[in-house]
Amino acid sequence: MRTTLLIASLLALPLAAQADAFKLSSDSIADGMPLNLKQVYRGFGCEGGNVSPQLSWSGAPDGTKSFAITAYDPDAPTGSGWWHWTVANLPANVHSLAEGAGGEGGKLPPGAVQGRTDYGEARFGGACPPEGDKPHRYQFTVWALKADKLPIDANASGALVGFMLNANALGKAQITATYGR
Repeated sequence: MRTTLLIASLLALPLAAQADAFKLSSDSIADGMPLNLKQVYRGFGCEGGNVSPQLSWSGAPDGTKSFAITAYDPDAPTGSGWWHWTVANLPANVHSLAEGAGGEGGKLPPGAVQGRTDYGEARFGGACPPEGDKPHRYQFTVWALKADKLPIDANASGALVGFMLNANALGKAQITATYGR
């Protein structure tokens, strides 16, 4: 029994090391830190810039054929969280998005598709928690996928995109920022 556990632990080490190597970084946001006004929504009583953050990633798992990005608020008082951004079908040779890539006039790679946020738009929608609520967490996640393309379009809901991502994920890396007002 002890030998079996030791062998299983040793076999899992390369997978754990590979998962630890997949990293997400940003010049715009920092893990555990508050978002700045650029990443806050403009509307619903919020007065931000509604600009998607710069994101870079490295160390994707072997077999990655494409990437996706999501921004999600698990603390939204909806019972199901709030989807702020979904972009899929990023080619495997793309390892960063410029600040503002998810907005009007933003530059996404050819073939990339933004799904519909919970604001009802196929673009980045910044943070806008209810006034007086505790600060919310905003999870920016890059997904390494085993599929070249996901069958989604600009009308795809966050829930549909999330389902497709979980069904095709090889790995993910995340930055969690906060925001309250």
